[in-house]
Amino acid sequence: LSHGYSATRRMWDGQHRALGDRYQVISWSMRGHGQTESPVDPSQYSAELTVADIHALLRHLGVERAVIGGLSLGGVASLGFYLAHPEMVRALVICDSGPGYRNAEARAAWNQRAQERAAELEARGLDALSDRSREMREAMGEHRSAQGLAHAARGMLAQEGSHLIDGLPGIRVPTLIIVGDQDQPFLVPCEYMAKKIPGARLEVIAGAGHSSNLDQPEAFNRVLRDFLDNLPAV
Repeated sequence: LSHGYSATRRMWDGQHRALGDRYQVISWSMRGHGQTESPVDPSQYSAELTVADIHALLRHLGVERAVIGGLSLGGVASLGFYLAHPEMVRALVICDSGPGYRNAEARAAWNQRAQERAAELEARGLDALSDRSREMREAMGEHRSAQGLAHAARGMLAQEGSHLIDGLPGIRVPTLIIVGDQDQPFLVPCEYMAKKIPGARLEVIAGAGHSSNLDQPEAFNRVLRDFLDNLPAV
């Protein structure tokens, strides 16, 4: 399970508790987030390196195949991991996320917001997270470096190209897409992914915003456990 931008692995503590009796649950904090290292070199932050970090973590733990999932930026990383290493993915769980843009102008507008986020972190420090989404606010005290988060915004949150959205029809594993019914910016992207990924299952969580697993944990865990319990036998 991969977290959203400016959150940490701790956002998945509830899923560790809810699923740990039946499944091995692995969560991690991305570069520049939480207590992980924050390289000073901006080039050490990218979508490709994030995918490589997931791969290295699974190899380190001796995991050859796993259900790969994440929320927001973590969902983007999960899609990227599938496209790079489909043989290691048993199923996908994409939460409150999107596949990026084909339209260059829309992508440029997204990237401008990422640049503004980075500049705000450099100007205000971690206080810049205080008015953001729930998973960001709750992680404020867990981060070591506002500069690391700024580098992550420019290198990991910003988008390049349309390879993720173009790759959706080629996904060949069971896929669960979860989105909060109050997460307005991501309702349409999640519906789009559910239509484009063959056989994907869309679950809309009532009363949840962008942090659907935190806002409505019981409903989220019920949906996730049902999906995992009904996956085809390996």
